[in-house]
Amino acid sequence: MPTYMTPGIYIEEVATGAKRIMPVGTSTAAFLGEAPYADAYLNEPVAINNPSQFIRKFTKQDSPGTDLARAVMGFFANGGSRCYVLNVGSGNPIAGDPRRREGIAALETVDEAKIIAAPGYADPLSYEAIITHCEKMGDRFAILDAPAEVDDIDLLKKVCTSGSLSDGEQSGEKSGLRARETVSAAYYFPWIEAPDPFDPKKIVRTPPSGHVAGIYARTDARRGVHKAPANEVVRGALDLVYKVTREEQGELNRAGVNCIRFFPDAGIRVWGARTLAGESSEWRYINVRRLFNMIEESIDAGTRWVVFEPNDARSWKTIERNVRAFLTTVWRDGALKGDSPEKAFFVKCDEETNPPDVIDAGRLVTEIGIAPVKPAEFIIFRIGQWIGGAGTEEAAAGGGQTESEGG
Repeated sequence: MPTYMTPGIYIEEVATGAKRIMPVGTSTAAFLGEAPYADAYLNEPVAINNPSQFIRKFTKQDSPGTDLARAVMGFFANGGSRCYVLNVGSGNPIAGDPRRREGIAALETVDEAKIIAAPGYADPLSYEAIITHCEKMGDRFAILDAPAEVDDIDLLKKVCTSGSLSDGEQSGEKSGLRARETVSAAYYFPWIEAPDPFDPKKIVRTPPSGHVAGIYARTDARRGVHKAPANEVVRGALDLVYKVTREEQGELNRAGVNCIRFFPDAGIRVWGARTLAGESSEWRYINVRRLFNMIEESIDAGTRWVVFEPNDARSWKTIERNVRAFLTTVWRDGALKGDSPEKAFFVKCDEETNPPDVIDAGRLVTEIGIAPVKPAEFIIFRIGQWIGGAGTEEAAAGGGQTESEGG
């Protein structure tokens, strides 16, 4: 409290209590793999903002193309604007030796990265390493590649076991070709065929994760993280290693395998938007999981000022007001259900959520409920014959009907 001695006018600036919560970024990717110059920045995450920067830092003259290089180029070609590259050197599974585990651990220091991929690494150990990293960090999502060649696509529906794996399991012979169930990853099949960025005249098989990560970034920028990154053209893809049929995708989609399909009138598109959480999970859609990741981290960062503040009604009301304002903005962006904020979310922080025993334990509890929008995965048109001029009820009662499905 200032001391006033001389009569006069005094102006004081006071805090209004409004501390805006800003949405965190969601489109920065991190790619792990073997760089064309295998010794460049080994196990060191390097920020890359354009293809030329990647070439300067991770290639030498006459460097051969690698899955990592093709993925990074595919990321930028499909709308990505910033990524981190972690060169793990040459070798087998990412988790196969201690140096590679050190490389993955180094990503923990890169708070900006929200999309994680290891282009071309399609073995249970690598899957497990990437998934475990994303689950540990809590704000990241993994894009996993299927193997380059799949003789029996039924194996894609089998879930790999985690933990200790035998030699046969590591190769996928016993445990299938898919990663374990998780809410923190999506799985894509098949690989694409695209020009080699280091020799455009050469068409090579390319893991789709880099291109898909670019599509995530492109969708985030154009529509928002709440929009499913699907029904999007894969830029740079000339063909597919395997042509998935409509019937095959029906089974794969239920198993959480996102297919990349070719349509004669629409080109090569990502045609799936599911996580590996399982068909019955409330987290089965990629955009729902990533939306919650964004909201949770944004609230975390935007309310850090509350730590060690008095645990009283004034703090409760300030938190409630700030979170409500943030979620109202998210609702206005189209990410939440309902025609009003009251139908889209609720925020509760009062004496009911913070009774004396909770306060004595040093805790301040806020309850938040969110109703996310979910993608229209199956589009159904019911069509029947109609007797011209008849009422709606008569028309609905007459004729057969057909259904058309899309996703």
